[in-house]
Amino acid sequence: MPYKDKGQLEIEDRGAVLVVRVDGGPHQVFGLDIANQLDRLVNRVERDPGIRAVVFTGAHPERFVSHAAVQWLQEGGAASPTVGRRGAAAVVRMAKRVDRSRLLRSVMRRTPMRGALQLERLHRTFLRMNSSGVLFVAALNGSALGLGAEFAWACDLRVMADTDCFIGQPEILLGIIPGGGGTQRLTRLIGTHRSLAAILEGKPFTPAEALANGAVDKVVAQDKVVAEAVELAEHFGKRSKGSVAAAKRSVYFGGSMSLEDGLHVERAEFFARAMSKEGQELMLNYMATTDVTGELPLYKPGTYAQALASGSVSGRHSANGR
Repeated sequence: MPYKDKGQLEIEDRGAVLVVRVDGGPHQVFGLDIANQLDRLVNRVERDPGIRAVVFTGAHPERFVSHAAVQWLQEGGAASPTVGRRGAAAVVRMAKRVDRSRLLRSVMRRTPMRGALQLERLHRTFLRMNSSGVLFVAALNGSALGLGAEFAWACDLRVMADTDCFIGQPEILLGIIPGGGGTQRLTRLIGTHRSLAAILEGKPFTPAEALANGAVDKVVAQDKVVAEAVELAEHFGKRSKGSVAAAKRSVYFGGSMSLEDGLHVERAEFFARAMSKEGQELMLNYMATTDVTGELPLYKPGTYAQALASGSVSGRHSANGR
């Protein structure tokens, strides 16, 4: 029977923060419907200046996202001819080019290329999350394997429930490897050797192991996971959306380049922010406050704490809350 799924994202609007519950059906799997809805959600939040953060959690009481819908992956592989590494590399390069053309994309979806196109689009969605001024937080209310873990790795911060749940990449036990970014994002989170060992064994991390390895940021009681994630989202969401985007691009993309190339990315992002209206206004306020008080604002008692809480250093004038 051909693969079909009815997964959905249930969106709760809390003003500057959206809480999104991932409903992957009775098995809580991540399929094509969820991938497409996630792409549309990222489009929406990028275009809305009022949305500062998105918190994802699972609709299932004990699972964040179980893993990808295996039938979706199997049928995508079976629909394509068997190829070696070079042939597969050519296929994914072609998928990348085709995905940029709306006309070609609609035609190629009816060919064996459709699996590669779907994977390319999912990777592009995750990369747009990584370059966005919106903060994405995974509230791991339960277990996450495979694509569920990769979805969490693609977020900016991760809060995990302190239960018997787990998170990891078991793909090697099915004769494949991570395909949603796990070999790259987990490696950048916890380091090359620990990532390779975890992927080769296929054994997931417990919450305590994930925290110790740096794969998640916090472990809290299950009934506090979403509240803690929302609190983090609200805190970081107070920072300048433009500066958040610039910092994320510098770290995510520049951080994996050579030092020289990474510094080039940082310089470009820095100058763009330094020349922005917002950056200029905040820096002028800082200098004006220094002139009036005779002290650098960040060295005045209480100013740093206030800036961390509000998201910017306030001076004599307001930066209009941007």
